[in-house]
Amino acid sequence: MNSQPESRAKYRPVSLRLLLLGEDSECDNFTDLDFHESFMGTYLYVRLLLYTSANLECGQELPHHKFTQEPLFNVTRPTTFVIHGYRPTGAPPIWINHIVHLLAAQKDMNILVVDWNRGAANLNYFTAVANTRGTAMNITGFIESMEKEGASLDSIHLIGVSLGAHVAGFIGAMLGGRVGRITAFGLRGTHGHIDFYANGGLDQPGCPKTIFSGKSYFVCDHQRSVFLYLCALNHTCKLTAYPCPSYSDFLSGQCLQCETFKPASCPVLGYDMSQWRDILLRLGQTRAHFSTTAELPYSSDYRVDLVTWNQFLRWGVVILRLHNGKNVKESQIDNKLLRFEQYTSTRLLAQFDEDLYPIQKISLRIVTGNVIGPRYKIRLLRIRITPLENQNR
Repeated sequence: MNSQPESRAKYRPVSLRLLLLGEDSECDNFTDLDFHESFMGTYLYVRLLLYTSANLECGQELPHHKFTQEPLFNVTRPTTFVIHGYRPTGAPPIWINHIVHLLAAQKDMNILVVDWNRGAANLNYFTAVANTRGTAMNITGFIESMEKEGASLDSIHLIGVSLGAHVAGFIGAMLGGRVGRITAFGLRGTHGHIDFYANGGLDQPGCPKTIFSGKSYFVCDHQRSVFLYLCALNHTCKLTAYPCPSYSDFLSGQCLQCETFKPASCPVLGYDMSQWRDILLRLGQTRAHFSTTAELPYSSDYRVDLVTWNQFLRWGVVILRLHNGKNVKESQIDNKLLRFEQYTSTRLLAQFDEDLYPIQKISLRIVTGNVIGPRYKIRLLRIRITPLENQNR
């Protein structure tokens, strides 16, 4: 977040049209482009669509200038900017209405959907990337105008999805880090006050792996992060993220300690992050990782603590099976070779596609990869598995 704006004079006014609200006023919808326009490429143009508790079903385009004349927009209220990401097909994000309604349920606020579909809709991904800075300059100019009219930057919340996270990070840098909160989803790099990375921020469980799957191949991975956020906002899932410098370290079980946040837990994905923000900033660790399954409730990870007793050093990967009498679920912990030696404690992260309860039996196998050589036994003094989302179980 150390990028600086090149010129504050370059941002383009979002709109010069002032809407007069009334019973017969028309709704302003998110820009809907066809695939032909996306294929040919689009030029950047940014719109702001305003939603409040009084017009949740009918967005109103907010003019860049004279916005104080818009009766629905109150600069003294908290304002949340929702910034979408790459739109390869030009279609509106299907989650916009959902996030608007769920945000409005949190508190009384202005919700501004940043519509930069003209700019994000390009088959050439790098063209969309290049347009993130121009979008950020546009919104930065608008926020500066809000501040002149009495808005507090501390009450500004930026939510960025995919390339929208880049936009949010640029805005934060252009405003000197004075924005109240930035929540970023879906991309590598540091963009927000807390950056949540589901499954490393790349391939998501259940998403297509090849281009032959059609449109879903392009959008599934990008949309998953925001669907997880929606799930957290409406409390249909609880997703705890673990501050960690890398996804590899997270998978290796090196970042599952939450003592620093007591009496709170590690950060839980959701709207109010105030109880974790200051601690994370003090630690200088704003990246928080978590893994998910392909379907609700999305999370069924276990912490595995074991103590080995074998006399000689062994290397291998772990295959863990849980039995509940009816079903058996298996997790293969193979992100790297593990080292097992005498009287050594090892902590691992095991990922399952379902949470089995009650567990009646645990099977553990360590595969050394030694195909033609001797088969070794590895003795365990103790093994303990703990579900991350229910550690008292």
